[in-house]
Amino acid sequence: MNQRPASPPAPAIFVLFGATGDLAKRMVLPAFYTLAKEGLLPADWRLIGSGRGDVGHEDFVAHVRQSLDEFGPAPDDATTWREFSARLRFAGGDFTSGGHGALVAAVDQARADLGTDAQLIHYLAIPPQAFGPLTTSLGQHHLAAGARAVYEKPFGTSPDAFRKLDKLVHGVFDESQVYRIDHFLGKEATQDLHVLRFANALFAGMWDRRSVRAVQIDCPETLGIADRADFYDHTGAVLDMMVTHLFQVAAEVAMEPPASLEPAHLQAARETIMRKFRPIDPADVVLGQYDGYRDVKGVAPRSRTETYVAAKLWVDSPRWRGVPFLLRTGKRMHQTHQSVSLLLTPPKGPFGGLPPDGNIIRFTLDGTGAIDLRMLAKVPGVGLQLGPANATVPLASIAGAEPLPPYARLLHDVLSGDRSLVTRPDGLAHVWKVAQPVLDLDRRPLRYAPGSWGPVAARRLAAPDGWLVGQ
Repeated sequence: MNQRPASPPAPAIFVLFGATGDLAKRMVLPAFYTLAKEGLLPADWRLIGSGRGDVGHEDFVAHVRQSLDEFGPAPDDATTWREFSARLRFAGGDFTSGGHGALVAAVDQARADLGTDAQLIHYLAIPPQAFGPLTTSLGQHHLAAGARAVYEKPFGTSPDAFRKLDKLVHGVFDESQVYRIDHFLGKEATQDLHVLRFANALFAGMWDRRSVRAVQIDCPETLGIADRADFYDHTGAVLDMMVTHLFQVAAEVAMEPPASLEPAHLQAARETIMRKFRPIDPADVVLGQYDGYRDVKGVAPRSRTETYVAAKLWVDSPRWRGVPFLLRTGKRMHQTHQSVSLLLTPPKGPFGGLPPDGNIIRFTLDGTGAIDLRMLAKVPGVGLQLGPANATVPLASIAGAEPLPPYARLLHDVLSGDRSLVTRPDGLAHVWKVAQPVLDLDRRPLRYAPGSWGPVAARRLAAPDGWLVGQ
C-alpha cells in the first residue's frame, strides 16, 4: 500500500534566497525538481529566486537547468521541464539593503496569478550570519504574515548568537511558521532508527545500556570544501556537522518512546533527550585540519578552522548512562560513509571469549539507506567453529518503496506543513551548551593527510573497539 502523503492542495509561492549559491545549486533546486517529477508539488506554484546578482529570468532558467544537469535529476522529459521552467522567476537586488522592490513585486505578481490563498514559503539558503538581517527585512516589507520560513543549519554560530537569532526570528514569525531543517533527519535510514525500534519486538527490548555498550555515529567524507571555502572557514566541522547533524542523529537514537508519532510528540521526545546530553569534556575531543586546507582560495593563510572532529558524548538518562556515543566527521578523508552503529554486549553463556564486535546493528545513511546486522553463526562443517555472518536490508528493496532524497523529503514536509522533522529552539538551546566547551577551546587542530582517516589521536576515543569504519 502506498503511504506517501498526498500533494499539498493549496498553490505555493516558494522564494529561494541564495538561489545562485552552492547550496541551492547542489541540493535545493534538484530537490524541488524531484518533487515536480514525482507529482508532489501543488497543482500550481511559482519558484522565485532571489539574489544580489544582475540575473535575468532566462539566465536563471539556464542556471537551474545547469544545476540539474550537473547534480541531477537531469531533465530528460521535455514536457516536465517545460512545465517546470515556465514557473521559475528571478528577483535581483540586495533584499536587506534597499533592493527589495523586485522581490516584493514578484511576490505580488505571483499572488495575482495564483490567488490570495497561495502559501508563501521563504527558504534561506544563505550563510547563517545573514539570517538575522534577512528575517528583519521580511518583517519590514510585510512578507512574513502567514508565511513559512525555512532556516538551514547552523541556526546561530555560538550560544549567544543562537539566543539573539532566536529572539529576532520570534519577533517576526510565530514558532509554528519556523522550519529549522537538518537534512540528516530527512534521510530514510535516520527515520528508520525509531521505526525499527518501536515497531519490532526483536529490537525494542534491547535498546538500552543493558544490551548496547557503545554507539558510533560516523560521517567521514572524501570531499573537500569546493565552492564553500568562505562559509566553511567561518564555520568548521564542529558547527557544520557536530552541533547540527551528529547531535540530531544522536537524539534519534537515544530518545524515549514518544506518546505517538504525531509531529508534536516526536519533536518533544527528541528535544527532551537533548537536555540529557552532558557538555562535552575537552579531553574527549580531537580536532584536525587536512594538509593543504590553508591553500584553498578563500581560506585564511593561518586558519585554525577544523576540518575534522571526533568526540565522545554522554547521555545522562537512565537508559543510556555509561554508554559512550562516539561522533566523527571530517573532510578529505579516505572514504565517504554515513552510518549509525550500535555495538551490542556479548551474551553470557556457554560460548566463552566471544569477539566484542560480533553483534552490531548498523544503519547506513548513504543513498536510500540500509539496515545491516552482524551476528555470529556456526561455520558449516565438522566441529563447532563460530564465524561472522552479515545480513543487509536495503530500504529501497522494501515492497512499495518510493524513496525521496533528504532535501526533497524535507521540502515536501514544508509544503505540507508537516513539522515532524523540524528542530525546536528548546533542544537547540541545550545543544549549544553541550558544544560550548569545544567552542571555547584554543583551537590548534592536528594536521592529517588528505585521503587518510584523520588524526591518529582520535583512535583513543574509540578504544577498545576502534572505529568500525577505517582506523
